[in-house]
Amino acid sequence: MLKQKSFDWDLPGLVAGVDEAGRGPLAGPVFAAAVILDDLLPIKGLADSKKLTPKKREHLYDIIKAQALCFCVATASVEEIDQLNILQATLLAMQRAVKGLRLKPSKVLVDGNRLPVLDIRAEAIVKGDSKVPSISAASILAKVERDRWCVEVDAQFPSYGFLTHKGYGTQVHLRALQEHGPCVLHRRSFAPVAKLLGK
Repeated sequence: MLKQKSFDWDLPGLVAGVDEAGRGPLAGPVFAAAVILDDLLPIKGLADSKKLTPKKREHLYDIIKAQALCFCVATASVEEIDQLNILQATLLAMQRAVKGLRLKPSKVLVDGNRLPVLDIRAEAIVKGDSKVPSISAASILAKVERDRWCVEVDAQFPSYGFLTHKGYGTQVHLRALQEHGPCVLHRRSFAPVAKLLGK
């Protein structure tokens, strides 16, 4: 159960939670979401998206989109990841998600220990996706959106198995890379891909 009593987050104004999905995979964009929840419509079952089943994530995804005051999901592309590095690209996706909110929050709570550049007061919270409901909600939106992206690209590039490994460096994925070489979705700055390209 999520508790906020030990933290000073009950501030006046709107508070947005921010989280990402897809930092570790060898392919695809990194996704980030920002969510401002409605205090009058608390959502039961919010948790770190990684601790929820796909079915539960999908269920909560629909509830969050229906009941949140506002939300935004943004990405940073494979090209941006290769150009900037994955950390900076993740922060860029987070910045885009916050800027894309229909309502401007008075404070932003970000999962992890790094903050994107924002013109709003912000706080980084380690394991925030298991402590703060709005960050949990953001983690669910980002995860579901990225998983849906994997389903779409699996149909376009069936040889790589994106549907099963979601782009992570599993043995199946690495064997597919060895056999077929990287496709346009692969992050060329990531070691297993760069090695195949002879960098």
